[in-house]
Amino acid sequence: MRPVRWGVLSTAKIGTGKVIPAMQRAELCDVAAIASRDIEKAKAAADALGIPQAYGSYAELLADPQIEAVYNPLPNHLHVPLSLQAAEAGKHVLCEKPLALTAAEAQTLVEARDRTGVLIQEAFMVRYHPQWRRARELVRSGAVGELRAVQGLFSYDNRDPGNIRNMAAIGGGGLYDIGCYPIVGARFLFAAEPTRVVGLIDRDPEWKIDRLTTAILDFPNGQASFTCSTQLAPYQRMQICGTKARIEIEIPFNAPADKPCRIFIDDGSRLGNAGIAVEEFPVSDQYAEQGNAFSRAIRSGEPLEFPLEDAVQGMRIIDAVFRSAESGNWERP
Repeated sequence: MRPVRWGVLSTAKIGTGKVIPAMQRAELCDVAAIASRDIEKAKAAADALGIPQAYGSYAELLADPQIEAVYNPLPNHLHVPLSLQAAEAGKHVLCEKPLALTAAEAQTLVEARDRTGVLIQEAFMVRYHPQWRRARELVRSGAVGELRAVQGLFSYDNRDPGNIRNMAAIGGGGLYDIGCYPIVGARFLFAAEPTRVVGLIDRDPEWKIDRLTTAILDFPNGQASFTCSTQLAPYQRMQICGTKARIEIEIPFNAPADKPCRIFIDDGSRLGNAGIAVEEFPVSDQYAEQGNAFSRAIRSGEPLEFPLEDAVQGMRIIDAVFRSAESGNWERP
């Protein structure tokens, strides 16, 4: 299968540090160009990463007839505008999370996809890592009994006022940046959507971003809960609890690309973790797996495993958590 020729919109750190190097190692991805509003930044990134072409504007990259797909890691408020431009230019789009700032905004991408015929997907790489696939397989097989609860914690400490994650006007804050991960993880495991959600938000008094968010998602057959924060000690963990056993994902979101990952399976028969069975997974780069999966869909014409409608639903849940924090009530996505 011939690799897809990719262009990258911006020199964002997530792209240059993680996603681009991974896609360059992926057999179905050919990263052929990178663009920035500053041509010198684009050239520097291209030189450092061995990318053949650098552009001084996003429009130039989108006008390149050789580029088949674009990866969009721009700041959150630019995800939809630039993805729309890419779609109208006939480029397939892999857009960083969150896909949009609201579900209504995300829906405009569905309309663009239907109009232009391109593929558009939200970049949740975790769903391609073998540890998450195995956890879902164990749930589906009944190994944990009936899945009843999924719990997550994801945090880091970022006090930089110049960091885009601390700028409320352009989509900063914990829920957009990292709370979306336990949400997508719970939906992935339950294979269902929550019927109602409730959320609590503590906002930074100066920056107004949500610096501490806790939410409960009420699914038809169980509950998911999570806390995310931009001002706590860095940590991440997911607990998957059934009527027979529990699964713990040790590094659920920032899974390292250079060392094995582990999940722990515990039937609860002995206290103190004495009854835990450990499953270890060989080195896997979830960004490369994501790039290959999207490129394969482009070449094969087969439907995406996670269609754009899935991303719109995820945004509905985020919208509902924000509404609940304001209303103090349960809200329906």
